[in-house]
Order: sequence, then structure tokens, then C-alpha cells
Amino acid sequence: MSFLKLIITALFVSVSFFVQAQNQPLVAKKNDAGLYIDHTVKPKEGIYAIGRLYNVHPKSIAGFNKIDINKGLNIGEVIKVPLEAANFSQTNTTGVPVYYVVGEKDGLMKVSNFANKLTLQKIRDWNQLSSDNLSVGQNLVVGFLQSAELAKVTPTQTLPVTKPEAVKPKDDTHPVETVKATIIDEPAKPLPTVVKEAPKTEEVKPVVVKETPAVKQPATVTNTPVSGDGYFAASFAAQTKQTAADNNETVTSGIFKTSSGWQDAKYYLLMDKVQAGKIVRITNPDNNKTIYAKVLGEMSSIKQNQGLNIRISNAAAAALGIAENDKFIVNLNY
Repeated sequence: MSFLKLIITALFVSVSFFVQAQNQPLVAKKNDAGLYIDHTVKPKEGIYAIGRLYNVHPKSIAGFNKIDINKGLNIGEVIKVPLEAANFSQTNTTGVPVYYVVGEKDGLMKVSNFANKLTLQKIRDWNQLSSDNLSVGQNLVVGFLQSAELAKVTPTQTLPVTKPEAVKPKDDTHPVETVKATIIDEPAKPLPTVVKEAPKTEEVKPVVVKETPAVKQPATVTNTPVSGDGYFAASFAAQTKQTAADNNETVTSGIFKTSSGWQDAKYYLLMDKVQAGKIVRITNPDNNKTIYAKVLGEMSSIKQNQGLNIRISNAAAAALGIAENDKFIVNLNY
């Protein structure tokens, strides 16, 4: 009987330790690879289980920690869990809060620079600060972890945003443009015709675009995309002010070829069940490179797309550091 009591006591202590560990605040840290949180490995826990818990691809965890994805983990080992577009939001105010712990001589500007240049006003609003004076050891919310698994064992939090952003960027409102992308992928079975979007009836000066006729002529386009997140980055910021980007997915992608994007950084994708014109943030989990691409239309009706969730333009793939492979994994946020 005493042996049975000993077993029950050990199980109770293990469960209590697990729940208590999960209820600890998530504290953001940073290194050259970006923001992350620490996770202490528990019994029977592997890299795939940790990935499910924090809604991050196991390859991202392995790459961030420079470990072999196929090798087991040691109990008590501390693993760095990256905070990236797929599992970390600084636009939503729902999820498991992630904190910055204030140190000596820390001010709001230092917190902002640490947290991906989070605006000072968001820091004030999210933490209901009455002044900009901070105390050593104070916990400040700097974002929210988006994970249904973690939410089961960790209390989530919704913060009221009491003040809107004071100033909107000048490029906040881009009229929906009519895109003419020349799709040249697999002539035997061409991709679907690009849907022309109806322009918004806003009083803006029309931009006259002189398109080059589809006549063979010496091409000046190089296969090196311009630097930066892309032309649609500002449009994504404006889009999230109207509708929160709370959709996070890890999907299998392919590539379609188009002449667009190499010089103007206008990246595109084909995706089912998402309205044409939607701007999607795409991240390569292997190197954490991110771009912003516009949805042109659906792709499920094409037989050659079986096994793929999306296709991205070849210029978009190059900007993400992806070679023209048949299939690869990317993270979506929209």
C-alpha cells in the first residue's frame, strides 16, 4: 500500500510541476537570430511536441538552436523557441502574452527597439501605463503568442487598446490595383486567368501605367529581386488596422513563373478560399525571411496543383531565399 501511495505522490508532483511551469510568464529574449522564449524539456517531450505546443515548425526550432531535428532532447535541457510570424503577433491583442522584463536604466525606447520596434503608444496602451517611468523588474507586454495548445494550459489575455495609433502612415490606403501578371508556368496546362479587381471609388488621382506589350523584345529583367519586404508591406499594415491578421498557417507551396516582382517587388500568390486582393505575410521558416504578397486567385481547379496549398511567384520565392524546388514549407499570416 505504501508503494502505491509513493507512485501516486510522484505522479501528482509531476503534474503539478508541469502545470506550474506552463503558468510561468513567457519572457521574451533576443539574440542575433531574433526574438525567442526559453522552454525546459520535460519527460517524453521531443522537438515535435514543443513545436505543437508553441505553434512553430520543428525545423524552425532545430535551425534556431542549431541542433539535429532527428535527435532526441534531454530532460531539463533549455530550448530556445523562436517568436516568428506564424506564432507571434504584435497586431492582435489576444493570445498568451509575452513580456519584456525591465532592467536598470531601461526606457520605453529601449523596449521598443528590443520588440521589433513596437510603437511606444502600443506599449503604453497594452500595459495601461500612466507615465513613461518604468520600474526595474516590471513586466511589459510586447506581443502575444498564438497557440491553441498553449492556451489550454496557460491563461490567455485580451488587452483593451484604449487609444488608436496617433498617426497613420502616408501610404496607409492604397487603392486596389488591377494586376496584369503574365503567368508562364507549364504551357500544357496554364494557370487560371488572373481576376481583375474592381478599383475602389475613392477620389484619387489615377495612376497611368504604360504596360509593355507581350511582344518578344530584349529583356532587361534580372533574376535578382529588389531588397526589402516588398511593395505590399504598407498595404498589409493598413489591412491589419481594419481586420486583425489572426490567421496563421504552415503550408506546402510551389512556384509559378511571372515577369513581375524582380524590379518592383510586387509579389503574388495563388490561394484557395481567400479573397483576391488580400495581402498575405509569407515567412520562410528556414531563414526567417519575410515578404508580403497579394492573392491573385484560386488554384484548386488545376490538376497540377494537387498536393500544394499555395503557389507563390518566382520573384517571391527568390526574395525568401528559396530555390525553384517542387515543394517547400512556408508560414502564412493574414
